[in-house]
Amino acid sequence: MEPFLDRLDHPVYVVTAEADGERAGCLVGFAAQCSIRPARFMVWLSKVNRTYRVARSAPRLAVHLLGRDQYALAELFGGETGDDVDEDGRRVDKFARAEWTPGPSGVPVLDGVPAWFVGQVEGHVDAGDHVGFLLAPIASGSRDGGGRTGGEPLRLSDVSHIAAGHPVD
Repeated sequence: MEPFLDRLDHPVYVVTAEADGERAGCLVGFAAQCSIRPARFMVWLSKVNRTYRVARSAPRLAVHLLGRDQYALAELFGGETGDDVDEDGRRVDKFARAEWTPGPSGVPVLDGVPAWFVGQVEGHVDAGDHVGFLLAPIASGSRDGGGRTGGEPLRLSDVSHIAAGHPVD
């Protein structure tokens, strides 16, 4: 399957969640629109990721499309884990180093990304080491007012060397 997969270079996303007073977010490479009418989008979260554990209880998730100029944001959400604690024993807070605004149900919406949407979690699909979250969009926005003029998205090949905060063996 690698000859096929090695040719793919799809956009990457940051998915954020809020549940029970906890925020989490991670870089996601497995995601896609999966229905036109009704509009639906599926994001896949690794079971070893803290974002997955928070998202299981979240009624809504936010999905953020990153621009080519947002490598640092991808590195923050892809290369660090909220499971780590600082020298004072406090959980590392990625959101303290990113600009964001509370969206519907308090889900963090990252500021300055080309486009984002918040989706109601409609269901889950267990697919091995990842679980799919089926999302029904309820709110969206973009930094350029919409359309396809927001520049090139950050792609898998741009972030392939980021060491995952929670690597999958």
